[in-house]
Amino acid sequence: MNFFDWLLHEQVMIAGSPVLVREIVGNVFGLGSALFGMRRMVAAWPVGVIGNILLFTVFVGGLFDTPQDKDLWGQAGRQVFFAIVSLYGWYRWYQTRHTAGNDGHGVQPRWATNRQRLELLGAAIVMYGVSYFVLQALGSWGPQWDAWILTGSILATYGMARGYVEFWLIWIAVDVVGVPLLIQAKFYPSAAMYIVYGFFCVVGFAAWWRIERKAVVRQPITAGTVG
Repeated sequence: MNFFDWLLHEQVMIAGSPVLVREIVGNVFGLGSALFGMRRMVAAWPVGVIGNILLFTVFVGGLFDTPQDKDLWGQAGRQVFFAIVSLYGWYRWYQTRHTAGNDGHGVQPRWATNRQRLELLGAAIVMYGVSYFVLQALGSWGPQWDAWILTGSILATYGMARGYVEFWLIWIAVDVVGVPLLIQAKFYPSAAMYIVYGFFCVVGFAAWWRIERKAVVRQPITAGTVG
């Protein structure tokens, strides 16, 4: 058996249920993306895309060989949106990394403005309504919760690309719903990773908030020096 056959077909038993190795590997890449994102490294995006591709094949059991009997189209769909938004984030962070005075990091954390928050809220309402009816029509398991996860995931990824500190809080809201949903659907590695993600979201939020505050403190000093 070569590596790709092993990755595509190998299974392990967790809590008495078969689990694909590629679900575990895909979530490891997702965790790596979160770690790189917390450190504001451009590598967060390509690493995340690899995890998205693997997890897409996991959550659509009707198209790929999976031991679970439930299709989570919201979970699968968000992997596609992740990959699309990640290309935008990858480009944006790559450009920002070369900006003078940015210390080689891919982004400078900042709070979203009130207008930007209203735009995100409006987008969330529209996206949730549309995704709920689409997922329900597709026969997705738990469409109301799957729509919540899909909407929050897209907004969080976009917020990360833009450098909004709030994106960590959106991820926490996704994790709170995602953990019980994935446990009930028997996607145990993904549920476990959601718990780990939740921890890193709290740490990442604190780290980005601290960086944002330092930048705000430096601004008046810099302005005074230039003048």
